[in-house]
Amino acid sequence: MHGRRLRCRSQQTVELSRRTKRHHDEQKAIAIRHVHFEDLGNFAEPLRSAGFEIEYRDVGDEDYLSFDPLEPDLVVVLGGPIGVYEDKAYPFLADEIALLKSRLAADRPTLGICLGAQLIARALGARVYASGLKEIGFSPLKLTAAGRVSCLRHLADVPVLHWHGDTYDQPDGTELLASSELVTQQAFARGRNLLGLQFHPEAETEAAFERWLVGHACELAGAGLSVPDLRNDARRFGETLKRAADLMLGAWLETIDG
Repeated sequence: MHGRRLRCRSQQTVELSRRTKRHHDEQKAIAIRHVHFEDLGNFAEPLRSAGFEIEYRDVGDEDYLSFDPLEPDLVVVLGGPIGVYEDKAYPFLADEIALLKSRLAADRPTLGICLGAQLIARALGARVYASGLKEIGFSPLKLTAAGRVSCLRHLADVPVLHWHGDTYDQPDGTELLASSELVTQQAFARGRNLLGLQFHPEAETEAAFERWLVGHACELAGAGLSVPDLRNDARRFGETLKRAADLMLGAWLETIDG
């Protein structure tokens, strides 16, 4: 009798594990995309490995924000070559900020990259503004004490891709995780469920990097930057960055509490 009870409990444990796995496999990540080539890139594989089904919502598609802000298990707000403060020219920015305010108020897992991080900062009440310089290219981060014990520890001494001309004030209630030689605000977090990254660990640096070079050709020319040098640096640092970014994102996904 005792043996049958143990077997029954074992079967229940297996069934519970299966139900938990099915629930995990059904997690949804919505990625808000502003330009087609600035996609999830290297982040897509670790997200799928963690059990997330990815759905892109693209600016310019009708009703691209027509989802319950609290429903997705994860929202990722991607980059783009506009400023948060250009909401008169791009009215959809106000809609994204409103969506983020609702989601952040409920402490739902949210990741912002470049423009996405700036939109999160604005949704938290921080000022976003032009930095007065173009930080474009590969260079390592300077991790803070908080950053060294966060998921960003995997990026220590790794040259990451920077591509921005704007910055933001530190949002209230967040921790600064990283800076660079040129810009103080490179990453921030609030608890387990919010991460903002000013830089681009997700960018693919092999053949797909040409999309960045072509898509931002005018910006690169205006900044007087060398396209061949950027391409060579992408090849030089890309594989190391990809491995580190995979570990970084995986570490963060393990801690989020949906």
